[in-house]
Amino acid sequence: MSDTSRYPAYIFWSVEDEGFIAIAPDLPGCSASGGTQAEALRELQGAITAWRKAAAKAGHPIPPPSNPASVLASAIITKAPGL
Repeated sequence: MSDTSRYPAYIFWSVEDEGFIAIAPDLPGCSASGGTQAEALRELQGAITAWRKAAAKAGHPIPPPSNPASVLASAIITKAPGL
């Protein structure tokens, strides 16, 4: 598995763009689009590579990939008492 594949991705349909948008939430501003979900995700892998290279060149820190499962579990535990 490549480093870019370890970043979580959110993919959704955009009415305005008439296509799928893929976002890497760990990397601010990192997104890509495509005519299918698979295409958007494939394009996002290139965008993640470019984002990381640009951050490294500018001397900015590169966030590690987050674990979406732990974020979801935390949200469920936080919300459970007040349901």
